[in-house]
Amino acid sequence: MGTQPSDTAGAVVVAENVHKRFGQTRALAGLDLTVPAGTVYGLLGPNGAGKSTAVRVFATLTRPDEGRVTVAGHDVVRESAAVRRKIGLAGQHAALDEQLTGRENLRIFGRLFRLGSARARSRADELLERFHLGHAADRLVKTYSGGMRRRLDLISSLIISPTVLFLDEPTTGLDPRSRNEIWDTVRELVAEGTTVLLTTQYLDEADQLAQRIAVIDTGKVIASGTPAELKAQIGGRIDVVAADSADLTEVARALAVLADTGAQPDIDADRKLVSLPVDIDSLTLPDVVRQLDQAGVKAVDVGIRRPTLDEVFLTLTGKPTTEVDVAATEPATAPSVMSSSTDPATEETAR
Repeated sequence: MGTQPSDTAGAVVVAENVHKRFGQTRALAGLDLTVPAGTVYGLLGPNGAGKSTAVRVFATLTRPDEGRVTVAGHDVVRESAAVRRKIGLAGQHAALDEQLTGRENLRIFGRLFRLGSARARSRADELLERFHLGHAADRLVKTYSGGMRRRLDLISSLIISPTVLFLDEPTTGLDPRSRNEIWDTVRELVAEGTTVLLTTQYLDEADQLAQRIAVIDTGKVIASGTPAELKAQIGGRIDVVAADSADLTEVARALAVLADTGAQPDIDADRKLVSLPVDIDSLTLPDVVRQLDQAGVKAVDVGIRRPTLDEVFLTLTGKPTTEVDVAATEPATAPSVMSSSTDPATEETAR
């Protein structure tokens, strides 16, 4: 399985052997993570795996029981105030006052971050126009669509131009159009130098956005790498649909020659389908067609299929991405970065 890079030079988030318990429940069990600067880093895992707890630790909302975490060069325990000046956080639920307008919400966030009245107003106006909410800036948030609320919540975490932005399942419950809008916003931020750590259960989201991915389960990283590297760990598959059911055995025999791992083909007689796990980087479609021609069998469909991140996830965790753990032990992530400024347990409170 993939491992975290050992070189932390240029990393903006570094977690080393982090443990966290809630009563008898172990939420983090030796988490190691290295997030390179200027990237989107995806953190994947089933419900209850420790993703949200990790984000809370990184954002100084929860103290680790053991281990060490630095964010933007600052220790999250000893230098929590300095960390909070460098980060933004958008949690799973939008932290907005629905009885205020979008513009008023952002100005309040600005004042909480001590920008001063004039700077808070100008920053709110700037963000609303930049992220295409200017037309709705003076409408009450209760009239916004779900996608607009999520976008407003996300940009509220950008009031201080954070070095690191933590997004905890930012597109949960959104329609495809709204999800694409959030994705475009994330890409724009990263292009300008922001580092984004993204937790998600949508594997296509991680595939679309993340340069590197860590799969977390039972409170620790069980695999990491680029999306391509993770997919390569489980290999690909040759699928051949035979023209005649009588040829299935010959098709299987022909494909077995191409296997370099000793894998045996699977035969689905009802579908006239023969499948073989292979290292797809060492094969081309002409190789497969040539082998079938030499065996003298005809096929109506031949394909070399790369694995999806869903298949990687299922192989690594043994759980589908949609599985819900009703006994999930993580406390809900604080709804927005505002909470990290107003939590009475932190070293610095907003005024």
